[in-house]
Amino acid sequence: MILIAAAWITVLLALGGFALDRVLADTLRSSFDEQLASNLKAMINTAELDEVGEVRLLRQLGDQRFSEPYSGLYWQISGRGMATFPSRSLWDRQLPLQPRGADCRQPCVYDSVVFAGEPLRIMGRSVRLPGARTSFYFQVAQSSRDLERQLARTRSILFWSLTVLGLGLIGMAGLQSTYGLAPLRRVSDAIAAIRSGRAQRVQARFPVEVAPLVAEINELLAHGEAQAEAARRHAGNLAHALKTPMSVLVGEAQGRDDALAKAVEAQVQVMRRHVDHQLARARAAGRRAASTARTPVWPVVEAIARTVERIHHGRVTIDLAGDKAVEFRGERQDLEEMLGNLIENAAIHGGGRAFVTIEAADRMLRILVEDDGHGIPEAARARLFQRGERLDTDKPGTGLGLAIVAEVADLYGGRVDLAESEDLGGLLVTLSLPRAE
Repeated sequence: MILIAAAWITVLLALGGFALDRVLADTLRSSFDEQLASNLKAMINTAELDEVGEVRLLRQLGDQRFSEPYSGLYWQISGRGMATFPSRSLWDRQLPLQPRGADCRQPCVYDSVVFAGEPLRIMGRSVRLPGARTSFYFQVAQSSRDLERQLARTRSILFWSLTVLGLGLIGMAGLQSTYGLAPLRRVSDAIAAIRSGRAQRVQARFPVEVAPLVAEINELLAHGEAQAEAARRHAGNLAHALKTPMSVLVGEAQGRDDALAKAVEAQVQVMRRHVDHQLARARAAGRRAASTARTPVWPVVEAIARTVERIHHGRVTIDLAGDKAVEFRGERQDLEEMLGNLIENAAIHGGGRAFVTIEAADRMLRILVEDDGHGIPEAARARLFQRGERLDTDKPGTGLGLAIVAEVADLYGGRVDLAESEDLGGLLVTLSLPRAE
């Protein structure tokens, strides 16, 4: 807006300045020529023939410069076959006669550079005085440097006046745009605060022009939260509705020893894995859609590490290190679910020792979980993100842990990477998540 206003103001002032310059220049030239015409008319009115037929002026012209040598203001009277009658200001010089072929029975104006370093503007007229046998040529000349000085001064005043006016208008447009759009920038800051978890609604007061927008944003946020809550409620209802029939089927199958019972039990386990995975994903998606939460990472990691160590009765040691102040921009339940899966996997598949490091990197945080197990070949790592995929079938588990972690992290704009731990020699899992600012 400011650039467009500046360009438009510049174009208009340039066009207006050009037109005004033309008008002022024409006005100054007309005034200059009118002064020459006035002096020429006064000269003709005071001229007469003396007793020998030569032209004389009855009285001196009013401007004193006609009497000062080389003053820049001159007059001259010429006649065919007669001596030239000049003003004292011409001294030893003569004005050029009318241009060849020009009819100067009416005043004619022309420029001349016959005097070195002194350009002239000359007005002349042919007049037959009473009793004269021939016409005389009356001339009045003035240095055009006076005109050029006036033009230069006028253009300088015009230029600086329009420049100051233009800068003032552009400054006013800038202030108008800056302060006029300030409420929208405040709305943007408020939305950024909501996204980072510092606020839940746009609370500040706004002008009446922006207030409807703010109201619609708050209504949209409330609608999103209501939909997320409905999604969580439906997910919970679905979990209860499916788990009971599946538990009945497993109970019936475990009481029999035929092939059909084993097939039913196996398929129910597959169904349970899929249901658990989809329910976990639905709950995380619902929370993420309306989440403005900020979750400190260190207390969550510390609590999960203590829990896992107690579950394994001291056979697993989990060391913690890193940034204790960093916060996750998301729900605590989702962070607990992701870290719980990763740390539990490190405890189950490792050799008894795990190392968890928390790092802050720009707008993201990284949680590195390392173990001292046998690790995983690089070619087989991608398979771990597939639902129900397990490389070690001798250890307990459903094969859903890393798949759920990867999908929940992806819902938050994060990712999970697998590598080899340089310190412990086992698997290194790097969980990258958005950081609350």
